[in-house]
Amino acid sequence: MATLSKQLGRKRRHARVRARVKGTALRPRVSIFKSNKDVYVQLVDDVKGVTLVSISSRGLKGTMGERAKEAGKLLAKNAGAKKITAVVFDRGGYRYIGNIKTLADSAREGGLIF
Repeated sequence: MATLSKQLGRKRRHARVRARVKGTALRPRVSIFKSNKDVYVQLVDDVKGVTLVSISSRGLKGTMGERAKEAGKLLAKNAGAKKITAVVFDRGGYRYIGNIKTLADSAREGGLIF
């Protein structure tokens, strides 16, 4: 029962964040999903409804924190290749600590502005 309430709480928080955060072609939305094993990140243009860049920590080596940091670097690199520098951050209902913060900080170090 605790798992269900945790999932509902995250969905509610995510809905609150998504009500305010919209991605455009000039400033796409960084969408994050975190599982127990991996972290998945997308750059989304909500106006057109398309994913511009997609990154996953699957296949990367190291601890979850190290893979999140590497995923943030890859996100910044692939976004730079598509000439995207400014984004809006959607934490996906997760708290801004741990792996989410690590991913965001490494994406900022890679050159993304948010």
